[in-house]
Order: sequence, then C-alpha cells, then structure tokens
Amino acid sequence: MMQYKNVIVAYSIMIILIILVGVFQSWSIALSILNYCLISAVMTIGANIQWGYAGLINFGIMGYTALGGLAVVLISVAPVPEAWDAGGLRLILCLILIILIILLIKFLSRRFRDFKNKTLIISLIIIAGIILIRFISAPAIENIESIDPAKTGFLGGLGLPILLSWIVGGLFAAGVAFVIGKIALGLRADYLAIATLLIAEIIVSIIKHEDWLARGVKNVIGLKRPAPYEIDLQNSQWFINLVEKFNSSKLNFTNSASEYQNLLTQYVIDASSVYVKLCFTGLFLIIVISLLILTQRALYSPWGRKMRAIRDNEIAASAMGKNIVKEHLLIFVLGSAIVGLAGAMMVTNDGLFTPGSYRPMRYTFVIWVMVIVGGTGNNFGAILGGFAVWFLWVQAAPISLFLIEFLTSHLPETNELKVHLINSAPYFRFLIIGIGLLLIMRYRPQGILPEKIVKQ
Repeated sequence: MMQYKNVIVAYSIMIILIILVGVFQSWSIALSILNYCLISAVMTIGANIQWGYAGLINFGIMGYTALGGLAVVLISVAPVPEAWDAGGLRLILCLILIILIILLIKFLSRRFRDFKNKTLIISLIIIAGIILIRFISAPAIENIESIDPAKTGFLGGLGLPILLSWIVGGLFAAGVAFVIGKIALGLRADYLAIATLLIAEIIVSIIKHEDWLARGVKNVIGLKRPAPYEIDLQNSQWFINLVEKFNSSKLNFTNSASEYQNLLTQYVIDASSVYVKLCFTGLFLIIVISLLILTQRALYSPWGRKMRAIRDNEIAASAMGKNIVKEHLLIFVLGSAIVGLAGAMMVTNDGLFTPGSYRPMRYTFVIWVMVIVGGTGNNFGAILGGFAVWFLWVQAAPISLFLIEFLTSHLPETNELKVHLINSAPYFRFLIIGIGLLLIMRYRPQGILPEKIVKQ
C-alpha cells in the first residue's frame, strides 16, 4: 500500500477538484469534465505504451483519433439507399481494384526479386491503377455527393450498435498503424516523429475532403448513443417521479401548483443531463479500469521487461536475440489501437463527428504534455496527466476570471485595465498551462508520478 501512497494522494486531489466544480459550478459541468478526463486518460495510455514502454515518438495521435471517430460513422449511422444506388457499387469495385493492385505488387516483388526492370513495371502498374480507379470513382463520388447534400451526401454506415464501433475504431487505427509502422519504424527517432505527424495530417485531410465518406467538413450529427436521450428521460414518468422524490424537501416550499410544476420541470431537465453523463461516466470508467489492469499486468510481465530493455538499450537487447523491429511494430500497433478506441469514445460522447476539429499540430502536443506531466512509463501517471491537464485546460478560464475579479475588486467596473483583463480571461489558459508545465519540469522532471521499476 505504501508504494501507491503518492498515487492515492494525487488521485484524491483530482477527485476533490472535480467535486468542487460540481459544488460551485454545476454537477453537469463536473461530469462533462470527468468524462473528457477519462477519454484523455485512454489517449494517454495509448501514447504512454508507445513512448513509455518502447521509446517510440508518435506525433500522429490525432490521425488515429480521427479514424476512431470515422468508425463510429461507418458502423452506427444508417445507410443511405439513394447514395448506394447512385455509386456505391462503383466504389466497392474501386476497393477491390486497390486490393488486387496491392496483391499484384506484393507478388511481383517476391517472384521477380532480382529482375532489373521490376521497379519500372511496378510503377507502371500503380499509375495505370490510379488512372483506372479515378475513371471509375469520379462519377460515382459526384453522384453520391449530389444526393440531398444538406442532409446526407454520403454513403452512410451499417446501422449497427454504436458500442461495436469502439472496437472497430481500435481495429481501424491498428490496421493503419501496421501499414505506417512497416514503412516508418526504420526511421531515426526525430524523422519518425515528423513522418507520423505528416501522416496524421494526410489522414485528417482525406476525411475532411472526401464528402462521400463521412460528409467532410459538413459534419455528421445526431449519432446514436449507448445512453438514453435527455428528452426521453424528461418525458418518462418513472424519471419524473424519481426527481420529484429526491427534491421533495425543496419542492414543498413552493406557494402554488404552477410554481411547483415549473420548479419540478427545471429539476427534471437538470437531472436528465446529469443522468446521461453518469451513464457515459460508467462506460468510460469500465474502459479505463480495464485498460489500466491490462497495461499494468503487461508492464510487469516478461514482455514488459523486454520492452523496457529495448527502450533503454536497443543494441544490448538486439545482442540478446530480441527482434527490435518486430517488437516496435507490435507496440506501435497496440498504442495506436487504444488511441483509436479513445477517438470513438469521444465522438460517441459528443454525438457528432466533426473532422475539422482534428488539428494534429495543436492537440497532438496536448496529449504529449499529459503524458510528460503525469509521468512517462507509469500507467497511473499517464492517466493522472490526462486528468490534470484536461481539468486545467477547461478550468483555466474560470479560475483566471475569478482571480482577476478578486485582484481588481477595488477598481471601478469601467477601469480599462480591469475590462481588458476580464476580456482576456479565456487566453490565460495557455499562460496557466505553460506555467504549470514549467513548474512540473523544474520540480518533478520525471512527472508527477514517475516510473518505478518493481523488482519481482
């Protein structure tokens, strides 16, 4: 128990902070922050597996997050029959052609390994394939995107349960990570970071501009959710009775029937939002706790010790007969799959898919700050970093506004400095995040909960 003393203290502080938000702001806001903290925790677990376990620098986190969100659309959204009739079969034919071209290139690469014109032939096959695919797909895409573009304009999905899309989101990210890993993992660490960042930009750019796939920047709204809708709860008699029972002491002070009904209606509306967020909190907690248990067992297993040995000294690990490339590829795929799962969770929580919000150059580094602040190589630290940085990111503006109003309370409301500071409160978020990171790096350079090697 003593070895987890710092963990208990750190997490207790975070829980208290979230409770304080509920008390002084609202429980709906507190639960929203908690849910996003849990989603951020899943992302940091994925990043920590890659960096903390194996020393791999992956700046493509937002790309895999977007793939997880795309999976939600492709799995849970109902298909659009008109769009499929307009060009769905042509796009399936294009997909088959892409697979055949890849298999043909793979066959030629193995069968004619020493043939001197092999590269030229493969290049011609690729060019011819692109021209043919473009010829088939262009009119199909144009027809699909013309089908009621204000509401649809895309193929839709499979209409399956949305929780299934969480698994598919992880598989999407894992599949793309496997292809990228095969190509990029041989690069030096700094080049790997650049390559993964650029690949993430490519993935996000494709999702944003291919309207037939997921409406592009027009967004997909009204996604399914694994929790009830607020409006349904507000019209359910059992829920109304439950809220009335919990708030009976407050409702008894009303003076008239109309006042009683209006106050009850407001309580029901507030409670429905809290109830839905609690449902998401339960689901997200199951995912985070499951991942924590699995990653902890993996970290202190022989496989985990092998990965840390490779991280600390690749040459020595290679001399001991370890396949460095194979292990790096495995850890790269596993970490990316977890990030893809987090992306699916985030879109499910939001209820909409907005490709324009995935900005690799900005949010990738927020995730990395979470891992660094929490403690690289420590699963508890990575999760704590996700909680701490996201909480600070969301609450920095309210905290700044409170401090500004407190420190300038002696000044008149029309004072130019006071007005300027109040209007600038939202931008203090970057200042507070920067100061917090500097303090952590100065006094806890290995993170709030640094990695600890447990001898077994």
